[in-house]
Amino acid sequence: MDELPILTADDKLAEIKRLYYRTSQQTIKEDLARAVRLLKSMGSEEERERAAVYMDGLSQMRSDWAQRSEKAKGKRQK
Repeated sequence: MDELPILTADDKLAEIKRLYYRTSQQTIKEDLARAVRLLKSMGSEEERERAAVYMDGLSQMRSDWAQRSEKAKGKRQK
């Protein structure tokens, strides 16, 4: 597991934003896991609230892509 360097709250938020905008279906699991680690390392509720919209977006993308993947598997099996 990669270690997180000491980052400011703004650096952590910037990294979560970067993950949100650059994630793909192939990288979503790793990106979301990294974003969760960053979120957990934030020192206050206020800091975590600033990241909430990006975390929600990452979670939604993971769910959407997983759903599409399941539908595609079902179509191939028929």
